[in-house]
Amino acid sequence: MNMICESDQLDDYLLELNEVNFSDPIIKRKSAELFNSSQTEIEKVKIAFEFVRDEISHSWDIQSKRVSCNASEVLESREGICYAKSHLLASLLRLEGIPTGFCYQRLMLFDSPEKGYCIHALNAIFFKTLNKWIRLDARGNKKGVNAQFSITEEKLAFRVSEEFDERDYPIIYTKPHPKTVAVLEQHTNALDMYIHHLPASL
Repeated sequence: MNMICESDQLDDYLLELNEVNFSDPIIKRKSAELFNSSQTEIEKVKIAFEFVRDEISHSWDIQSKRVSCNASEVLESREGICYAKSHLLASLLRLEGIPTGFCYQRLMLFDSPEKGYCIHALNAIFFKTLNKWIRLDARGNKKGVNAQFSITEEKLAFRVSEEFDERDYPIIYTKPHPKTVAVLEQHTNALDMYIHHLPASL
């Protein structure tokens, strides 16, 4: 897929935002734990990705009602849905000066079109040493989901089935999409939110 940058300024993918609040002390402490000056850019991205993928639970997978949004909330609670987890990964990487954007897919919510659709969030990271953007999905692995770090091919959590009206959105956004932020801010029960209120399209 040919990805399209929302902005041609890489600095726009390094901005601190309400959802990507990397100045918060908890983010800075975790950054100091994860990273050191001897690591390469590629190593740092792999470490951050695997931490968010494996150490931050997906709310639906653990059947938790807690809703987290800002990166600091996600890190403190150690859980969130894909939108929230994408905020944390962006926060950790932007703090390290690694441009990170937000990408989305339209997917079936469960296993058939009749059960509805949802927007799924992931990240795109710009590797300066490779001069290219690469999408990574830190949603969290489980049976049937096996997202991996790779700089040679995409190994995402979900493969889009266009015949079922699923789609990859090509835009690499500088900020989380307003629809995804709004749903997190407007709900307090993650399970109800997940089943009934996730946006079906951008």
